[in-house]
Amino acid sequence: MNIFGKKLTPAEQMRQQNRDLKKTQRDIERDRRELERQEKQLELDIKKAAKQGDKQLCTALAKQLVQFRKQKARTYTASSKVQAVGAQCKAMHASSNLAGAMATTAKTMDTVNKQMKPEQVMKNMQEFEKQSMKMGMTEEMVDETLNAILDESGDEEEQDAIVTQVLDEIGIELSGKLAEAPSARSDPLGSTSKARLPTDEEIERQLAQLRT
Repeated sequence: MNIFGKKLTPAEQMRQQNRDLKKTQRDIERDRRELERQEKQLELDIKKAAKQGDKQLCTALAKQLVQFRKQKARTYTASSKVQAVGAQCKAMHASSNLAGAMATTAKTMDTVNKQMKPEQVMKNMQEFEKQSMKMGMTEEMVDETLNAILDESGDEEEQDAIVTQVLDEIGIELSGKLAEAPSARSDPLGSTSKARLPTDEEIERQLAQLRT
């Protein structure tokens, strides 16, 4: 919670943790630099005492130098631990985001499942199947009717030209009586019975037969 008593969001908590970890890292680095400075000063003091032949002082300063170096090594260990904590916090934050996304997805899927009624879906599919079959039958009947009309009808002049050509090939001239003879063509529209569309009951029976 912040100073106003408001609960922080996961993202805000993550940012706050990052700030705290960075501050800790800076403090550790500052302490390390101070230890390094003191270490160098001790090395100078040891050299100075050695030149003066003060063995006791050299020994005391050397012990201090060992302690400073141990403390400096601890700062590196602490820095590594802080970095590890930061990485773990980021991993936990990513896992939290993933869990939130999965929860949202599950909620959405639950809403969709509730909105989808199996009975209505089945009814819609059956109606679609029936209408598709009806459309297919209608298209087939129209195609048959058109084919019948196109097969029985034609270009009269083209037919006459073909007849004349055939007669010329066999050496017979088209006589006036033959030319004036009435055409024996029948009206395709008159001879073709009117197409009847299937009823819904007939389609239902055919669909039932297909399902069995």
